Amino acid sequence: MQPVSEEFLLSLAGAAATLIGAFLVGVIFYLDSDVHRSMNEGVADDSFMRSGTRWVFIIFAIPLMVPLTLVGLGAFWGTVVFVGLSALAAASTVDSVNRILMSGIVKSMSPTQSVALAVNQIVSTLAVVLLITLPWLLDGWSPRKSAFVPSLLLALAVGFSSTAALVMSIFDLSKGNRDASV
Repeated sequence: MQPVSEEFLLSLAGAAATLIGAFLVGVIFYLDSDVHRSMNEGVADDSFMRSGTRWVFIIFAIPLMVPLTLVGLGAFWGTVVFVGLSALAAASTVDSVNRILMSGIVKSMSPTQSVALAVNQIVSTLAVVLLITLPWLLDGWSPRKSAFVPSLLLALAVGFSSTAALVMSIFDLSKGNRDASV
């Protein structure tokens, strides 16, 4: 693997911080929206949105915190932070899948929304498994800084696609609420 520069790692962390900020603004606007107020009747829907929001924050925390730790404290502590955040990502992924399966939320959504969220959940779950194992697959038991880069980029991509899926599902819910009131 090619060595990775500290500037690249810090730029990656900056991109993650920007995406977290944009996502946080979106969450604040969503919480203040009519769509969220109308969903208070559907506890399963709100529970799924909360679970998905937590998952996105954890996924974006990986490319934010790991590069900062790798640059500031070195590969050992970067690995420790990566393992800790990966464990949180795995637990959050299992929780999101359980909420989808147990609550029947996919059945209560429109057909296009159900498919988009279900596909996103499947792809995201597979991506989490890959991003957790990738540094060790690429570089053995003691991965160098550069071995984390593919996982960090994958976390950014999956977090972004999940953000897009959540936003589009909210647009679909909003459209469904408008159509139902007409």
